[in-house]
Order: sequence, then C-alpha cells, then structure tokens
Amino acid sequence: MIKTVYVSDVGRVRSVNEDSSWVAQLEQGYTLAIVADGMGGHQAGDTASRLAVETIVQDLHYLPPGLTAEICGEKLKQAILHANEVVYREASEHEEYHNMGTTVVAVLLGNQEGMIGHIGDSRVYKFGRGEMVQLTEDHSLVNELLKSKQISEQEATVHPHRNVVTRALGTDPQVIVDLYPVSLEPGEILLLCSDGLSNYVTLEQMTQTLSSEALELNDRADRLLRLALLAGGDDNITVVLLEHCGEDGSSVKEWNS
Repeated sequence: MIKTVYVSDVGRVRSVNEDSSWVAQLEQGYTLAIVADGMGGHQAGDTASRLAVETIVQDLHYLPPGLTAEICGEKLKQAILHANEVVYREASEHEEYHNMGTTVVAVLLGNQEGMIGHIGDSRVYKFGRGEMVQLTEDHSLVNELLKSKQISEQEATVHPHRNVVTRALGTDPQVIVDLYPVSLEPGEILLLCSDGLSNYVTLEQMTQTLSSEALELNDRADRLLRLALLAGGDDNITVVLLEHCGEDGSSVKEWNS
C-alpha cells in the first residue's frame, strides 16, 4: 500500500502560486504523482503548469494492468511530450501566454517499480534507511556550472541565477524528457518538490523531517513546507510524498531493525 499526500503554498513573496501538483492511485493499481513549476508571468506560469498536469493525468488515467517499468516509462514520456505540445500550442495561439513554460517531474509506479519523467529543476528524492538521495538531475544553469566545476556546492546555494532552467516544458516545439527507473520498498518515501522547497530546505532538514516516526505523513509534508517558509518563502512551495507502507498498510522503518 502506498500512502500519498501533497501540500502547496504561494510563499511569502509571490502573489500567485504557479505550481501545480497531483497525486493519486489510478485504476489498475498504478500510482501517479506530478509536480510542475510554471514560469512566464502572472497568469502564464499558472496556466502552463495546470495544462501540463491535466494533460499527463488524462493520458495516463486508464493504463492497462501489468505494465513493466520500461513500458510505464514510455507511456509517461509520451504523456509529457503531449503536454509539451499542448502548452506550446496554447502559448503560440494566445499573446498573453507567449513564452510560458513549466518544469515537470512525475513518478508513475506499478506495484513497487516504475519510472520518473523529468524536465527542469523540480526534483525527486528517495528516503530510506535514514538517508536521502536525490534521484533527478536539474536542468539548470547552476547545475551546469557545478558540473564544470566553475562554482562550488556552497556557491550554488546562493547563486543569483539559481532559478534559471536550461530545459522546460512548453517553451519549444520539441523537448527531451529524462527518464529514471525508480523502486519503492516498504518503509521508503519518495519526495517530489518544486525548487521553492529544495532551494530553501537543506538535505539534512529533509532527512530529519522524514525520519520523524512520531509524525504522520501529512504532518511531515506540512513541516517541510513550514521550513521553506521560515527560510524566507521567496518562491511557491510544493511538496508531494509517497510512502510504501507494506501490504498491511503499516509503515515499516527498516533502518531501525
């Protein structure tokens, strides 16, 4: 059984929440989670992220049962590429939406295995055995500078252009979707988030929060959101959590055994 929860907040500075998110159990036993962080102005960013999420959900809602992780990945990729077409077309046909786009990170799980589809700098982390691991690689200017060793990890956290993405959904007629295989064992948690969380909450804070066995899953999501607000809340914040609770629905903390 996979428990799911999501929270989103406009933050302390922005007037509009341009993040969109969705998480639910689909028919035939699949779990789908999506976070999209829109860009392009007052209404455009909000529209881009909403269209992306709606398109992906519609395309994946009635998958046949028993698909392998590889086929799940192909279906997820096709849905994301369709969302790119939808957002790009909407931006081309309406002047007020010109150049709008969005990041997207989505997880499609069968039973315990599936795929991550990713464009931009929204992220997926995996928590298990007391450790957090980032599963996606940002398509961002700062990440390119990090990989070429032009800046340090510490400099990256305060870089003035850390919100600049090098790849987005909907800004161009063609886009590349990165796919990552993912599995979720009993006791493990997947965290999907926009950069309003990852830019302001440290890996250590995330680990401490998700390690809090006394907190229900929704309370841990709320705490992560509050940590981002306490750190300034300069951006929209979205958090999605998926926890594998075992067949009986009880969370298993394997790292304590």
